[in-house]
Amino acid sequence: MSILAFSSHLLHYPLSPIQCCKVSTFAPGSAYQLERGLEFDTGGAFYRQESATGRDLGVLAASLQKKANGSLRVIDALCGCGIRSLRYLAEAEADFVAANDGNESYRSTIVENLSRVSREEEKRWVVTHLEANRVMTDYYLQKSFFDFIDVDSFGSDSSFLRSAINALKLGAAYGAYVRPMPYSNEVGLRMLIGGAVREAAVLGYHITPLFSYYAYHGPVFRVLLRLNRGKIHDSRHYGYIGYCHQCGNSHEFSWDQLGQISCSCSMPKVSKSLVVSGPLWTGPLHDATYLMDMLDLAKQWGWIGCDGKDSLEKLIKLMVDESDPKLPFGYIKLDEMASRAKMNSPPLKTLMSALHQKGYAVSRSQIATNAIKTNCPMTECIRISKELLQVSVA
Repeated sequence: MSILAFSSHLLHYPLSPIQCCKVSTFAPGSAYQLERGLEFDTGGAFYRQESATGRDLGVLAASLQKKANGSLRVIDALCGCGIRSLRYLAEAEADFVAANDGNESYRSTIVENLSRVSREEEKRWVVTHLEANRVMTDYYLQKSFFDFIDVDSFGSDSSFLRSAINALKLGAAYGAYVRPMPYSNEVGLRMLIGGAVREAAVLGYHITPLFSYYAYHGPVFRVLLRLNRGKIHDSRHYGYIGYCHQCGNSHEFSWDQLGQISCSCSMPKVSKSLVVSGPLWTGPLHDATYLMDMLDLAKQWGWIGCDGKDSLEKLIKLMVDESDPKLPFGYIKLDEMASRAKMNSPPLKTLMSALHQKGYAVSRSQIATNAIKTNCPMTECIRISKELLQVSVA
């Protein structure tokens, strides 16, 4: 199994990961930062404290990769000040990290940070300053392959996909059309996965998403993907998503159906209110078993309950809930539902309970706070909500 971690903004002695409660803070009396107990210097490179959760997820995944394979080689293709590389070395106990950033002025900062874990002559890490595609392609041409590749970029990751897949170890762990939709941030994650699916298929592989994470700051779209040997010859979970502005329902379409798409609210006429995005990934965004392994590891490391908020635990459990195979793509915002129905929406938990009782699958969305993922159509959600409000008034 090989692992790809993609983020898009629109992971002298081994250190114990069980050192701290605060995720990311300033080190008192110095210009240094602290993240999970590791002190480091940003050196003027871009650094965002709010992205620490995404780095937490990457480190947990990398550690699981080492436990499964017995070794861990990592490329941090756009490393900035080197905080992800530092954490992969110190917490995931990577055997080797290739830390690359195109800005050579960051070299002394990166070297200083990584030297906190091991000396440069121990050859557990190397710092380079090449274009990200170049460094991954160079390793591929040298037949030097990696177990875990982290690409944390600004803008689209599509230009890095093929070189990243080529540099992954075998047997170890683009163009698209986007239209405005209420769940556009989830569409962003699905576009990112869809790009990897296309590139992997060209090279004879297929992709399994392990987790998909969205954060509003930035915003940040982060996905962790498992590269599997062998091409899947059908088009399961890869197609187009349609959203009807008239009724609020969503639909999935294949390439063959594009010329005849419509919504049931306007059949047999062509739906002028139906907008389509794709091609993209339409399947599950997470792997529940893998997420539970990550949560167990976070508990072992003392990362759960230490901040008084259990934010990491809540996030992972929410992703597990979203992993229900009965749940389709997209989510329903309660504000949108209330606007369509010209009524106040019932409390989120009350609506979820009612949907469960009527046999629908439902979970909260980790992307939007006041939204639900469900296989219940928008029109039926409105009807059930009206019933709930009538009962509460009576």
